Amino acid sequence: MQLTRRDFSRLGALGIAAHLAPGALRAQSNQNAQAGQKKIGYAVIGLGRIAGHFMPGTRNTTNSQITALVSGHRDKADRIAAEYNIPASSIYSYENFDEIAKNPAVDAVYVALPNSMHAEYTIRAAKAGKHVLCEKPMATSVADCEKMIAACKAANVKLMIAYRCHYEPTNLRAVKLIRDGALGQVQAIQSAFGFNISPGEWRLNKQLAGGGPLYDVGIYSLNACRYLTGEEPDQISAYASVIDHDGRFNEVEENVAWTMRFPSGIVASCTTTYGANMDGYFKVYGSKGWLQVDNAFVYQGLHLRAEYSGTKLDEPNPARDPSQFQAEAEHFSHCIQTGQQPQSPGEEGLRDMQYIAEIYRSAGINT
Repeated sequence: MQLTRRDFSRLGALGIAAHLAPGALRAQSNQNAQAGQKKIGYAVIGLGRIAGHFMPGTRNTTNSQITALVSGHRDKADRIAAEYNIPASSIYSYENFDEIAKNPAVDAVYVALPNSMHAEYTIRAAKAGKHVLCEKPMATSVADCEKMIAACKAANVKLMIAYRCHYEPTNLRAVKLIRDGALGQVQAIQSAFGFNISPGEWRLNKQLAGGGPLYDVGIYSLNACRYLTGEEPDQISAYASVIDHDGRFNEVEENVAWTMRFPSGIVASCTTTYGANMDGYFKVYGSKGWLQVDNAFVYQGLHLRAEYSGTKLDEPNPARDPSQFQAEAEHFSHCIQTGQQPQSPGEEGLRDMQYIAEIYRSAGINT
């Protein structure tokens, strides 16, 4: 695969370049482990569903471990601590979280809280001298993203946004096929992701979530179009709607659809919803053929299909949850151990938040 310096710079900014050499970081992590290098200790902030995927993934790595928990539910924290051999002294509440600065077993934190709390705990962790792996979306405003980046730089700690798909083999395979020219000149991309949300979910509370499905699952389609093209959109147009007036969408939108044009002329069309089950996928159309990844943004069951220049591909991915969380933890720990910059840094999350704000403005949604 031949990459120009410009291609590599673009891919590096999008968190992809380091993974075009298959297994490179995994091999380096194994070498570090064999050399007896200390595993990176993580404090998990928030013990909800996403943390339940991250912790087993981290346990499967060679360079990472869970060493502390932060929760408002002590009984739940005690149960998980017993499973991961975490001492009671390394269980924190949100009130005494800042005491984590005194815990040498904690090198980094994993922020797995509702969106509106990401900025506060990223900044507090940075002030405590801990590196930060923060779930997406990075925050609920551009201003908060900028504050998070500034706080981590001031404290000289690393900040990575947990974009799983940047470290996932099927997504990386799609990028490589495009960069290799298999599809010829890419012309258009389609992508969608959504689900029928249950009443009472915290994601329906604008104060906690920041917005509706665009913040939660639509961001995957937005980010995918960026790493598939290796470009940043220069025009965005969007629409939003609420169809089901059943009380769920009093604070956030139900549906968002948007189009993007990229500098090369590639156009992308994306849709997200909280009103229907919409399997996450993307399809890329080029002058020589097409490729599609089904279940592109979920934890397992990814499937790449393509037809181009007389070639047909049918590549199901047998990897199962929590392999994607293992990959992102291994990468961040490797960066901490070696001093390298993460491939999906805070600036990557900031860019998505800037585009989300633009989509909202175009759709007439007040933020």
